[in-house]
Amino acid sequence: MPVSAPFHCLTLSLLVFPPLFLAAYFIAQFPHAPEVTAIHASLASLPKHCKSWDIYPEDFYPGGAYVSLPFGRVRYWLLGPEDGKKVVLIHGLSVPAIIWKDVAPTLASRGFRVLLYDLYGRGYSDAPQTAYDANLYATQLALLMQHINWDKTFVAGVSMGGGIATAFSQQFPQLVENRVVLIASAGLMETSDMSRTTKFMSSPLVQSVTSSSPFRFYLQRLANNSSTDPISEVVRIQSAHLPGYNAAIASSLRDGPIRGLSSSFKSLGKSNRDVLLIWGTADNTVPYKYALQMQSLVPQSTLITIQGGRHDLTISHPETISDAIVRFFI
Repeated sequence: MPVSAPFHCLTLSLLVFPPLFLAAYFIAQFPHAPEVTAIHASLASLPKHCKSWDIYPEDFYPGGAYVSLPFGRVRYWLLGPEDGKKVVLIHGLSVPAIIWKDVAPTLASRGFRVLLYDLYGRGYSDAPQTAYDANLYATQLALLMQHINWDKTFVAGVSMGGGIATAFSQQFPQLVENRVVLIASAGLMETSDMSRTTKFMSSPLVQSVTSSSPFRFYLQRLANNSSTDPISEVVRIQSAHLPGYNAAIASSLRDGPIRGLSSSFKSLGKSNRDVLLIWGTADNTVPYKYALQMQSLVPQSTLITIQGGRHDLTISHPETISDAIVRFFI
C-alpha cells in the first residue's frame, strides 16, 4: 500500500523538527538584563579654574539644589515668594538656564514663584546616553515638579523649550495651569529651514566625532580664547568640556521637540488654555512664519510681534518679555 502524502509529511516533521528545536534550545541565548544607561557628567565636574564657574556658576540663581532622577542629577533653582503664583521657565536647545538671567529675577520680584532648571545634557544637569526626545524632556519636568511638591504651574518656554512646554501640556495636562507662553517656539520646524550646519551636526556620524576626546581637546583649545559674550562662551565651554553635550544637541536635533509636534499643538488648541506667542520678525533660527502656523493650530492664542527681534528675545528684549509674561499670567 503506497504511503499517502500527508502521512509522509507528518513522518518527516516528527523526524526533523524535534532535533531542530532541541538544537535551538541549547544554542539560543537567554535574555540579557537591560543595560544600564551611561550618564555623562555636567559642568559641576569641571575644575574650579574653568571659566564656566565665573560665567555661569551653579549658584547663578539663588535657591539652587540638585535632585537625582532616573537619568541623572538635575540642577534647579526656586526664586520668589513661596506663596506666589508658580511658573516654570524652560530653556532651549544649546543654552542652559542662564538664558533667563534678565527675566527670571524680574518675575520673582513681581511676586511669582519661579522654577528654573537645566535640561538633561546642559549646564549642571547630567547627560544620559539616550534619545533626547519629547518624552525624555516632558518626564524630566514632571519628576522635578513631583520632587518640589508642585501640583500645577504656569509654563513658559523659549525656542526648543516652547516645544517641550507644548509636549508637556499634552502629556501631563493635570500639571499645567490654564495659560502657556511660547517664545520663538520650536516644534514645527521644517528641514528646509534648518541650516546646513545644523543638519550636518545632527548626523550620528558627526555626533560620534564631536563627542570624541580628540575633538573635544581641539575645542578646549578654542574655548581658551576669551569672549565678551557670556552666552556664547557657555555654549563653547559645554561643547569643549562636557562629553555628553554634543551628543545631546545632535540627538535633540534628530529626535527632539524641534519638529513633528503638530499633534501636540493641535491638542493645545483644543484645550481650555490661553496661549501667548511672542516672536521676532527677524528670527533666522525659527522664522516668523511659524508663529502664524502655530496661530492656525492654536486658534485661541495671542501673538505679540517684536519688530526686528531675533531669536534671542529673552536676552535682547528682557523687559518686553518679562512685562508680557507678567500681564499674561496675572
